[in-house]
Amino acid sequence: MPNQSWKLLGSRCLAASHVTRIRTDHYRFEPSKIEADFIVCESPDWVLVVPITADGKVVFVRQFRHGVREVVLELPGGLIDDRETPEAAAARELLEETGYRAGRVRRVAELLPNPATNNAHFHVVLARQCRLAQAPSLDPLERIEVETHPLAEVPNLIRSGRLIHAQAIAAFACAGRLDLAALEP
Repeated sequence: MPNQSWKLLGSRCLAASHVTRIRTDHYRFEPSKIEADFIVCESPDWVLVVPITADGKVVFVRQFRHGVREVVLELPGGLIDDRETPEAAAARELLEETGYRAGRVRRVAELLPNPATNNAHFHVVLARQCRLAQAPSLDPLERIEVETHPLAEVPNLIRSGRLIHAQAIAAFACAGRLDLAALEP
């Protein structure tokens, strides 16, 4: 078994922030007895929302992302708070980031964003019958632009390279069971 090939010899924290913790794990690969360190990013689970309005538009957010130092088109989402369900987190994040309230929410997938280097799971929640209910209530370090696009345009956003956020693309695939026509309001 592959998991029995690796023996964890030790682990230590390299850095920590309010959202993530970076650790190094020291392993021995038993078949060859070679030892090596592996970097792991620990973070809480998060949610990504696929919000569809009653008239068939998708609610997107555009915000600066430090990893790529660019403004990125993506779906609303964020960390799941302690004792919060993915559905509750999705409804909360959608309202906070966009001002839209979902009529119905349903978790459609739980995915591993990068199990090689990250321990978190992200949950895809489909939000239907979304309506603008209030102004966004952003965190002090957020500046988000909200925009909507017809659902039918999503494949063109992906093909044109305007939507390149891999988790958002995976969320659409999961929410539509790989068929975007299934997401029609």
